[in-house]
Amino acid sequence: MLTDTAIKKAQPCAKAYRLTDGRGLHLLVQPNGSKLWQLRYRHGGKERTASLGQYPDISLRVARERRDAARTTVALGVDPVADKRAKQAASEASAVNHFEAVAHEWWQQWRGARSNHHAEAVMTRMKQDVFPAIGARPVSEIEASELVKMAKAVAARGALDLARRCLQVSGQVFRYAIAHGKAARNPAADIRPSDVLPSRKRENYARLDARELPGLLRKIEAYAGTPATRLAMKLMALTFVRTSELIGARWAEIDFDAARWNIPAERMKMKTPHIVPLSAQAVDVLRTLHTVTGHRELLFPGERSPRKPMSNNTILKALERMGYKGQMTGHGFRGIASTVLHEHGFDHSHIELQLAHAPRDEVSAAYNHATYLAQRTALMQWWGDYLDRATRGNVVQLRAAA
Repeated sequence: MLTDTAIKKAQPCAKAYRLTDGRGLHLLVQPNGSKLWQLRYRHGGKERTASLGQYPDISLRVARERRDAARTTVALGVDPVADKRAKQAASEASAVNHFEAVAHEWWQQWRGARSNHHAEAVMTRMKQDVFPAIGARPVSEIEASELVKMAKAVAARGALDLARRCLQVSGQVFRYAIAHGKAARNPAADIRPSDVLPSRKRENYARLDARELPGLLRKIEAYAGTPATRLAMKLMALTFVRTSELIGARWAEIDFDAARWNIPAERMKMKTPHIVPLSAQAVDVLRTLHTVTGHRELLFPGERSPRKPMSNNTILKALERMGYKGQMTGHGFRGIASTVLHEHGFDHSHIELQLAHAPRDEVSAAYNHATYLAQRTALMQWWGDYLDRATRGNVVQLRAAA
């Protein structure tokens, strides 16, 4: 049996030699003075040698513990050298198969059926919110708790929908990893967004699926009711403001030169001013409407009293007359716009600001109604063009964004 004193006194020779300890363990003393622990054992009828580490990094006590563990492994029918190599290979594979690398592989395959704009938006979303949290982690080692932490960090900014989408796209990456042998399970499948994310108070407004939008727009064009009602529906579709914001609009709020609709704070649900950039299509609708009600204060004066706005049921009743009772409301245009714009990759924060959903609390005390105005102007013009194409039946419906 070896002792620490004997090991320390062992001096190198011209040739390597062994100092035997027992039960197959020995210390190999090299000519250069290095001392390596080795274990001789038999597996499958053949003698093999396993390296257990270098002395003094591995003490005599630890070397004996490793010997005993290796002999137990042999007794169970497992070759410790082969087992070590397999674990090392798995470790190396984990280092290569970190989440970000696998996500890029998934994205390259997934993007083929999507528009470039939508695909790039999904990748941008991952780069901004998913990769910083779990991108460097081996995809096979990520736990559900890490996904929860990532989603909650996004939700803390007030971006609840975006947090849900981050969980969804992460789940798609894990499914890809499982299919390609890079992971054994999908931790995202263990999570329901409703279990970990706060709920936003929702109002249940009936609305059509985005795929039904072209038919609705064509029916609005052919609507046989009053011109003001038809134009109100067109303007609501183009601006996706709330019904109360639409029917209470005053001509003094419309800036034709700047192509902007400036809604004062007192008429907004959030009690902050709101800017609606007007697309070319919205300006055309307003100019046509001006020939009808331009001599009034209100864009949509009531039939009985021109000093009061039209009833908030006017648009709802018009939709019902067109065959959409229980299927669509004026507020439904907001939901359709949000869905389509998200599917086409527009920035979540820009959409939320244009919908006037941005939270007005201490976190967003610096909110300004002109925030991202250039981006929102481009968004609104894209939406106006989209509705033009939808009316003509020339839009391609995308699958829901991840």
